[in-house]
Amino acid sequence: MARTRDADACPGALQVHRAADGALARIRLPGGMLTAAQLAALAHVASAYGSSTLELTARGNVQVRGITDVAAAAEAIAHAGLLPSETHERVRNIVASPLSGRAGGKLDVRPWMAELDAAICAEQGLTELGGRFWFSFDDGRADVSGLCADVGVHAFPDGCALLLTGRDTGVRLAAGEVVETLVAIANRFATTRGTAWRIKELDDIEDLLPGVELGAARFPAVTRPPVGWINQDDGRVALGAAVPLGVLSARVAEYLAAIEAPLVITPWRSVLVCDLDEAVADVALRVLAPLGLVFDENSPWLNVSACTGSPGCAHSVADVRADAAAALDGDAGVHRHFVGCDRACGSPLTGEVLLATGDGYRQLR
Repeated sequence: MARTRDADACPGALQVHRAADGALARIRLPGGMLTAAQLAALAHVASAYGSSTLELTARGNVQVRGITDVAAAAEAIAHAGLLPSETHERVRNIVASPLSGRAGGKLDVRPWMAELDAAICAEQGLTELGGRFWFSFDDGRADVSGLCADVGVHAFPDGCALLLTGRDTGVRLAAGEVVETLVAIANRFATTRGTAWRIKELDDIEDLLPGVELGAARFPAVTRPPVGWINQDDGRVALGAAVPLGVLSARVAEYLAAIEAPLVITPWRSVLVCDLDEAVADVALRVLAPLGLVFDENSPWLNVSACTGSPGCAHSVADVRADAAAALDGDAGVHRHFVGCDRACGSPLTGEVLLATGDGYRQLR
């Protein structure tokens, strides 16, 4: 079912959301990738103009809340190279296998991310996509295809499968066809979407690919990030750090940036610090773990998430983050997501969604 709202209210770095705790900016990071200098810049924005925290999102992006000077924050974000197009900044929604090209996977999808980002920014018509439409690149390990992006590719031995809403279309693409095909479908959607913001909201999805039947099966949804010491294929090391409830303090972000290594924000609200020599990785692990980052794959923090909740969201009836932290259970066999209202923002595709009622919680799913 299509949305009835015609205007796209999804926030960006320029068009911010006026939340209960002030202006909120969302910075798109295609593939979740950013440099140490860019993370340091975002930490500065959060400290100088915001709430001194960075929020990691379920699409591998970053939010800054409580901004007091929107223009100054946007200028700093642009100066860091995180705002390549003012007209397209909210539609650069690209997720990818976070460890692609470094550890495992059938191919390295990173070159596609840069190519697709440039192609999106070059297409004037794609400003009509809206901030909710997103793309995915899965390198064959099936970590992001289950997130059900609007359009994406999944690497198989016989080629790259074209996906719509996380389902295989049966179409196989050569490497050189991938970006062109994704942009073509996005353009088709932008010109025919009506009031729909997502492909799943269309009355007939197959209008985008005439004659193609979507497979019934979806890829399994992954809810846990890669954490701990990760040996890269080139002999170097990546450190996977879960961020409790996706809230990263500006101070800890500065420590991460000080390592001066490539970083990836994952769709599971975690951070990868990549391309480290073993000695550097060992020191970094010893410094970062006491700061609250989680490197233990058995930590109960990996089983819980939450929306913003009170006091940041006016719709919420509870401080769901505090309640989620108080309800940690190391033996929980299912992921639990705490939400403050029935909009259930940030809910993963699997697990329990617990809705605040004002005097407790009830299962929404």
